[in-house]
Amino acid sequence: MTTVFKPIHTSLLICLFCLIFSLQHTYAQDKRTYQSLQHALFSSGQLTGDQGPKNVQWISDGYRYSYLERNLQHFAPEIRVRNLTSGEDTLLFHPAEHSFPHTSMPFYFEDYKWSEDESSILFKTNFSPVYRYSGSAEYYHYDVDSKEITHIAHQAFNAQISPDGNKVGFHKNGEMFIHNLETGEEIQLTHSSEKHLFNGRFAWVYEEVFKKTKAWKWSKDSRHIAFWQTDERNVKLLNSSNYEGVHPTYNTIPFPKAGDNNPEVKIGIINIETGNKQWIELDSKNGLIPRIYWTANPEELAVVWMNREQNHMRLYFYNVNSEEKRLVLEESYETGWIDIYNYFTTANDYLFFPGNMNEFFWISDRTGFNHIFRYDYDGNLINQITDGDWEVTELLEINSQEEVIYYASTEKSPLERHLYSIRFDGSEKVQISKNSGRHEFNVSPNGKFYIDRWSNTQTPLRVDLRTTQNGGDLIEVLGDNSSVITYLEQYAYQPREMFSFTSLNGTKLDGYLIRPHNFDPDKSYPLVLMVYGGPGSQGVYNEFETSTWVQYLAQQGYVIANINNRGSSGYGRDFKKAVHKKLGVLESEDYATTARYLSRRSWIDENRIAIRGHSYGGFMAALTAVLHPTTFKVSLVGAPVTDWRLYNSIFSERYMGFPDENEENYRYSSVMHHAGRLRANMLIAHSSMDEIVHIQNTMQLITALTEAGKDVDLRIYPKGDHSIAYNEQSHLLLYKVYTDYLERHLK
Repeated sequence: MTTVFKPIHTSLLICLFCLIFSLQHTYAQDKRTYQSLQHALFSSGQLTGDQGPKNVQWISDGYRYSYLERNLQHFAPEIRVRNLTSGEDTLLFHPAEHSFPHTSMPFYFEDYKWSEDESSILFKTNFSPVYRYSGSAEYYHYDVDSKEITHIAHQAFNAQISPDGNKVGFHKNGEMFIHNLETGEEIQLTHSSEKHLFNGRFAWVYEEVFKKTKAWKWSKDSRHIAFWQTDERNVKLLNSSNYEGVHPTYNTIPFPKAGDNNPEVKIGIINIETGNKQWIELDSKNGLIPRIYWTANPEELAVVWMNREQNHMRLYFYNVNSEEKRLVLEESYETGWIDIYNYFTTANDYLFFPGNMNEFFWISDRTGFNHIFRYDYDGNLINQITDGDWEVTELLEINSQEEVIYYASTEKSPLERHLYSIRFDGSEKVQISKNSGRHEFNVSPNGKFYIDRWSNTQTPLRVDLRTTQNGGDLIEVLGDNSSVITYLEQYAYQPREMFSFTSLNGTKLDGYLIRPHNFDPDKSYPLVLMVYGGPGSQGVYNEFETSTWVQYLAQQGYVIANINNRGSSGYGRDFKKAVHKKLGVLESEDYATTARYLSRRSWIDENRIAIRGHSYGGFMAALTAVLHPTTFKVSLVGAPVTDWRLYNSIFSERYMGFPDENEENYRYSSVMHHAGRLRANMLIAHSSMDEIVHIQNTMQLITALTEAGKDVDLRIYPKGDHSIAYNEQSHLLLYKVYTDYLERHLK
């Protein structure tokens, strides 16, 4: 019987295996796909899932936090408080229970901020944008005990409660004001503004490039306010219009371009009690003042000065009592630039001044990689805290009492971010986050807890509440990804696949690719490189792909890819700053090299390769197409910079220097300079109301291409902004134009 049974058993196993394989293949094929591009674009929430609590603010030394939750009955956000000691979650503020002062109108708000003593909240509502990040709003003060709401300011900028909780400072109509919460009195602190001259408000270029909107700061003892005075009167103006109406109106902003006059800034300090003002003498005509910080000494202000090319930095301390300024730290580079923040993350500062110690911390790449350095107030280096061939990407919290720093870094991989703790002396380093992937952290003020937003190529976004103790124990899942997982069980999804290779010039490049739905290695597919590539950015992480447009393209039979080109963050100073003074050249070489590398796969057609990008990515999509004309068949270009002489001064000079001193590289980095080399099918989309990258860039490119006898496709969306689209219909149409263009020229 044994000899008879064995072959029957083996046959059954083979049959079962074939059946299971057939069922799995059929199941994969039976998964639903998007019915249309519109179905895909409007399904983005299905891949992002539960984002966890909104607008989390830590209170009570980090043992409680508040957050916003939308009340489905009233369709308004309410403030709730979570106590990590007791586990209680309670309602603190519900708008339906309140009305605007002296009216019967139900109260509503758009943002909120606690006072330092947690006795009150400042609400912001009716926000009206002025530039990309800033705008005016109505501000209301809420007393937690009395539950009384008081109107503070109308059409004000960046109101903030003083550290002692007794006053509210704000900017309005070019001047600085305070509202006394005890008396209700409004006091104007400055009186010198005029058209294009502001006290306590940034110029457009400062806000856009330095990523700051609040141009003033309370001192820690609430006795002084330090502020930027901005003078744009000698800055050239830029006009834009959406061409509506019979006689169109024009929006005008001061927009300095490379080599132009910058806005001149001064740092003033106001004594709130006396009204006296002091001005700190600095060379602002030939330099920049991107950051100020109040130190642990409440009467001492730290001021960062940089030259226009931003490769020379000085840190000064100014004492408001003695009115003396002293140089504490100085750094300069022959090549490259000095970073004081990271535009692409929440790391808005690289200098840190804890309020209870006469030491400060600085993130610098002076040793080749971003690391944390510790200094005393005389500028003496105490010690380098972190070290290694990896980058500190963000300093998240400083516990001065326990002498522990919490930071994020690339130590495990440039494609991931993880949370670490380390002592001030550099000892006892601990990796706290464990799950592989890209993490974003919100650490409590005491460093005891953190909220972790993370994903990887196989795991949709999760939001966890954890303790930093005991190896980062999980307290609660705040954002569950079960809805995304359920969605993926029903719908086709193509994950990112990571790859690495070394180019012919010896540069190791990391990337990802996404295979087409129902991938068949015997078929040949077109390739689309989705790029950005700007200095300090990073496009490739070990994270979950959430772009439904990318998924739609994969379902239509495209391979999607991206790389971390030279210039990207995460790989050290030399990799990032290799692009200095020659923007676009090395990046485009990396894109062309990647296209050729991927096309060695039998299932990628080397004759059907596209490159697509927006903003700096639009610059890269256009420049790469003309510098490597035989590699790319299609170039999709959105809101491109086409010549760095046409972009803003602070960005262009940081990465390219002055036009008259780097004329050859400015010319070579210009897309117009190479217009005659275009062979790809090129589609350019732009908005005439784009204040970030003015449409002048596209118009000059169109002229250069026309004069070179090169025809391209152009789409103008007049009412849009830098994102081009301005509502759902225009968004859908824009991506339909992109998709149809690929179908027509790449399929």
